[in-house]
Amino acid sequence: MGAKPLLTAAVLLLMVAAAATISVEDAAPDNIQPLSTLNLAAAKVAMDSASAIHASPDVLGKDGEDSAWVTVNFTTPSPSSDHWIGLFSPADFSSGIGSTKVAGQQDALPGLPMAPIKYKFGNCEPDFLSTGSGNTSFLVINQRYDYSFGLFSGGKDNPKLLAVSDKISFANPKAPVFPRLSQGKEWNEMAVTWTSGYNIGEAYPFVEWRIKGEETSKRTPAGTLTFTQGHLCGNPARGQGYRDPGFIHTAFLKDLWPNREYSYQIGHELQDGAVAWGKSSTFRASPFPGQASLQRVVIFGDMGLGARDGSSELEGFQPGAQVTTDRLIKDLPNYDAVFHIGDLSYANGFLAQWDQFTAQIEPIASKVPYNVASGNHERTFMDTGGFYNGNDSHGECGVPAETYFYVPAPAHRGKFWYAADYGMFRFCVADTEHDWRPGSEQHAFLDSCFAGADRKHQPWLVFLAHRPLGYSSNDFYEQEGSFSEPMGRTLQPLWQKHRVDLAVYGHVHNYERTCPVYENTCTVKGKDAQSAYTGALGGTIHVVAGTGGAKLRSYAGGAWPQWSVARNESFGYVKLTASDHSTMRFEFIHSDDGAVHDAFNITRDYKDVMACAVDSCAPHTLAN
Repeated sequence: MGAKPLLTAAVLLLMVAAAATISVEDAAPDNIQPLSTLNLAAAKVAMDSASAIHASPDVLGKDGEDSAWVTVNFTTPSPSSDHWIGLFSPADFSSGIGSTKVAGQQDALPGLPMAPIKYKFGNCEPDFLSTGSGNTSFLVINQRYDYSFGLFSGGKDNPKLLAVSDKISFANPKAPVFPRLSQGKEWNEMAVTWTSGYNIGEAYPFVEWRIKGEETSKRTPAGTLTFTQGHLCGNPARGQGYRDPGFIHTAFLKDLWPNREYSYQIGHELQDGAVAWGKSSTFRASPFPGQASLQRVVIFGDMGLGARDGSSELEGFQPGAQVTTDRLIKDLPNYDAVFHIGDLSYANGFLAQWDQFTAQIEPIASKVPYNVASGNHERTFMDTGGFYNGNDSHGECGVPAETYFYVPAPAHRGKFWYAADYGMFRFCVADTEHDWRPGSEQHAFLDSCFAGADRKHQPWLVFLAHRPLGYSSNDFYEQEGSFSEPMGRTLQPLWQKHRVDLAVYGHVHNYERTCPVYENTCTVKGKDAQSAYTGALGGTIHVVAGTGGAKLRSYAGGAWPQWSVARNESFGYVKLTASDHSTMRFEFIHSDDGAVHDAFNITRDYKDVMACAVDSCAPHTLAN
């Protein structure tokens, strides 16, 4: 009797130690934010009258555009493969070299006061090394301040500033930009979030909206948030990666009619009564919970930022981000909502990339709700109350993600778990960067969220989380000896009790699907039975889909675990489709060609949902 508590304590200590370590995934060489490889502290001014750099046009967005292509011409007398061009904002970056102070620090940082937003090497132009001259194009978005380009020698290790371009800016740098929709706290409520340069003392933010086709519109005011260096937890987010985020506004459009299409436009009423308008767009309101109609939901994790202009600040960091974004834009007519389950921008402390990311997804997020979950690259930082004690967020500690994106969290966005109803689906979204174990606040929420689904009308119960709390045969989980996030399977009793159909995760950069499984055992036997399920599942199907764009990872070597039934090392996303209460279609779609590379159907009646399986009914009932 005395040995058992000692054994339990030892196991708990090992588990806590596992949670405290920096993840193997983040330590991988191909998972380092490329901007962090610039030795900004070594930067020096070495202005060269024989070198020059020019940018045009000097005024962008004259017709209200929030992005524009800028042509950059550059020349230097001694060209080398170490020359590079950086885009900086604000434009006077060079005046602060060696004089930047960071909140909470006494001494100024040496070198460049800020990281570039993006950069390219001079030899991206084929003739640069032979002629010393070149021209290239950068895609620039409205990020509230003016811009200039710097021409550097010395490569990444010893940057020397040779020339600075003339300033360029948007016609209205403060304009409202990049609207993004998300589910409100009620099924018939849509949150509209956007970014601007207007503080509440300068202009009043609002959304003007109407049922599409009707003339009568209404205005709904928006709340305004921002954050400063003092909100952030460490470098580079507090230092050379910091950039003023502007102001983030959210309005809640309420009492929407099920399935009706609405038009809307973001705007700011200035002190003189004039209005600074942003883009207009449309969306379709959610179906009533339990309503039978065509309902299609896309799910993926780990996208990151693409580089449509070929700039080098990503360098293969998220090689599939742009292709997944482009596929989702092309496929917009064929789905109704998105869940991006963690590792959103991979800014990793370089905050300008959050604006870049919201610009990238705007064609999607302005038209369908773009719901998000928190991942390790958003939240994890040492000694900040999270479940893990690494440095995966590189000083962000959740602040940018929790401000740039609205989620209907029951308490506040620092506790990033929530429920979302979409017709016949109920989604329970977990925050794997906070404790989920029995006895925790989040565990109680998940129990309540699962229990809140009326399975007569919402038969499809889905658990979403960033880290795989169920099953994954990824290579770094093999090294840890768990085939799961340590302690993750403590949720298995909840999944089984509430007969959760599907659990989808990110974090692992590959695709994998299990059989319906409980306690390492397939509850539906046979490989041939895994493409169509009829009747009671008896367990939960676990899917890893961290395939949104970050560099792909391999699987464990050797034989497949008996519960692993499908794998695919490709960029892509999950799509769930239901049109009635008896059938759901699951598909894994490749980003590059839009083809379906794994699929299954579930067909069943209500009595199958309620049927007892192992540990799913109370042990004292006659039904069990």
